[in-house]
Amino acid sequence: MPDNLPPPPNKPRGLLMIMLAMFGVLLLSIYMVRGLTPKDKPWSKLIEDIRDGRIAKVQTRQDFALVTETNGTEPGKTYRVFYQGGRLEDADKRELNDAIEARNKIALEQNAKNDGNMVLVDREGQDPPGAWSQMVPSLVFFALLIGALYFFVFRRMSQGGGVLSFGKSRAQLITKGKTGKTFKDVAGIDEAKEEVEELVAFLKNPKKFQKLGGRIPRGVLLVGPPGTGKTLLAKAIAGEADVPFYSISGSDFVEMFVGVGASRVRDLFNQAKDNSPCIIFIDEIDAVGRRRGSGMSSGGHDEREQTLNAILVEMDGFSSTDKVIVIAATNRVDVLDPALLRPGRFDRHIFVSLPDIAGREQILTVHAGKVKMGADADLQVIARGTPGFSGADLESLINEAALNAARYDQEAVTQKDLEYARDRVAFGREKKSGSRAMPERERVITAYHEAGHAMLQLLVDGGDELHKVTIIPRGRSLGSTMFLPNEDRHTHGKRKLMGEICVLFGGRIAEEIFCNDITTGASNDIQRATQLARGMVYEWGMSEKMGPIKYTEEHDSMMGPESVVTASAQTRRELDEEMRLIIDGQYARAKLLIEGNADALERIAKALLEHETLDGGQVKTLMAGGEIPPRRSTVTVPKLDQPPKSEPKAETKPAPPIGGQDLKPRLA
Repeated sequence: MPDNLPPPPNKPRGLLMIMLAMFGVLLLSIYMVRGLTPKDKPWSKLIEDIRDGRIAKVQTRQDFALVTETNGTEPGKTYRVFYQGGRLEDADKRELNDAIEARNKIALEQNAKNDGNMVLVDREGQDPPGAWSQMVPSLVFFALLIGALYFFVFRRMSQGGGVLSFGKSRAQLITKGKTGKTFKDVAGIDEAKEEVEELVAFLKNPKKFQKLGGRIPRGVLLVGPPGTGKTLLAKAIAGEADVPFYSISGSDFVEMFVGVGASRVRDLFNQAKDNSPCIIFIDEIDAVGRRRGSGMSSGGHDEREQTLNAILVEMDGFSSTDKVIVIAATNRVDVLDPALLRPGRFDRHIFVSLPDIAGREQILTVHAGKVKMGADADLQVIARGTPGFSGADLESLINEAALNAARYDQEAVTQKDLEYARDRVAFGREKKSGSRAMPERERVITAYHEAGHAMLQLLVDGGDELHKVTIIPRGRSLGSTMFLPNEDRHTHGKRKLMGEICVLFGGRIAEEIFCNDITTGASNDIQRATQLARGMVYEWGMSEKMGPIKYTEEHDSMMGPESVVTASAQTRRELDEEMRLIIDGQYARAKLLIEGNADALERIAKALLEHETLDGGQVKTLMAGGEIPPRRSTVTVPKLDQPPKSEPKAETKPAPPIGGQDLKPRLA
């Protein structure tokens, strides 16, 4: 990915301060105009006060009259008097002037006769303001507001491509030769690489196909679980063909505003046509390509559906001379709209599945080339022990191994580091000490539990090779028994499934026989055994009584696909009885094997309590009656010149023997 991305725009902090200041000035002006006096009086009261000589001054304004009372010979309080009709009418003006003139005439006569000092009413008038004078303050305020918005918002948006860039495509363009990936970086998916080779040939030499009238697929849909290398394969196609590569996620099209996603789709395809030949890669296309008219969709006006419609129209708009290929990736092909999957749009569907043993070894070899490997590192063993791992999981495994080697200041990554990394990626980090350390009673129960699994794995025919067994807690598991499949399996036989159910019950039976109790540690074993038995009876037709019939159907619901049993109540009872027969039969089989090899299981459990981890060879030695070397202590005790003084020992009760009939474990 290119590193020269534009810096994120700064937040317009100054705009907020200016808007707050303008709002404060507006409030202050309103307060100064309308909040000068504490009280108001009606118009009739004003005329009455003028005639009675209680008014010293009257100032007529546009909306009200500002009146000052007399306080002896000094002016008194000032208050407002609003006009009766909202403004000073001619009749009100004449009434006011007549009252003032009459009062002043009386005051002059009294002052002349009695040499008094009566206050004359002072009359000040004000002409009504014109239309422009009323509009100027508002115009100035809005002009300042628009100027601030332009300076702090639109000007900053223009640095990212203009105000109209909101509808522009957000696809990241990787120019020729800059993807950094080729088919050499892609391993474990040889079939998928073979299918896309002709795409590379078309992009390199389009005339070879066009002269015969052929048309290369307009769209290629990569389908597979997460982490299998779909994005990596698309980059490798662009790297091999040496063409521009537009990369965008499906969620980048969808916005809150309707029409934005469709605008971005049109802009993306226009850019691609201008730079053809090129590749458009849409990751997680199910974000915009979901089936229309399902779920909680609001119909054709939905933003996501308009974006999907734009993609459909643009992919139909390619002519035979356009050298643009659309590659999309998803792990939910079942939810995509049928119109998106039809020929002419996404012509070719390439399934990128999880790698097999050979593929995992190739992927490990690619990633191991980036770290320093030791001479004892065996990637084939790691590949056998990682069934179900994706390419991303294997990359994480190599990285964890390198980190573990660096943690202990090693010069290279050894096989021990690879084993540790595999266990950590698959099961989590081990918990040997601290607050999550197991009490001794639970260690004993876990040792017998895992010993039961390990022993049955060796005794049951058709089982996978035992790799190792451990009682070190990892993740949510208190212990684990690990197998190495001899080969990748795509189908499972009835005998193999029966054997797996038998091995799953080994832990619970060992607890029951040797610990006189059963615990919740077998809950996952019981769940998996029930699922296998249910699949054999309900779906795979492995029950002789119920016959080769599938009794479940898949339905789409609001919460996703779900399995529904399509059978009568009587048939369901018979199905459950067949499940119970399988479970009970394999439980009895496992119990018989463990009771017949109790001494061997006792030796394995005691060795687990001492060593915590045993490999497959050590377990076979113990099964044959042999012994393994005792565990060497890793703690060095320094010698002292004088022996330390002995302290009095507290009375302790003898612990019950391990594996004996007196052991009664207590769960924490």
